[in-house]
Amino acid sequence: MRETEDGLAIQMRRAAVSIAANIAEGFRKRGKADKAPVHEHGRRLDRGEPVYLVLAQDLGYGNTDALMKSLESVSRLLDSYSKAILASAF
Repeated sequence: MRETEDGLAIQMRRAAVSIAANIAEGFRKRGKADKAPVHEHGRRLDRGEPVYLVLAQDLGYGNTDALMKSLESVSRLLDSYSKAILASAF
């Protein structure tokens, strides 16, 4: 059981780091065409996180409702940020 819990924690950390890294990489890019693919990748990654949270709750590791709400909020922010980049004139 501990091995499954550790593996799940590692996957969640990897996804979180990857999302942050994609945002940082996209921020450094100059043009909209360069930024869009990087941010889209980050947005796709954040859609995988709910699966980990549901799995953690189903396995009895704890109640993840508050984390799910936070993730939904962050996801909305990422969507808005990406849309703003794509709609910008630069």
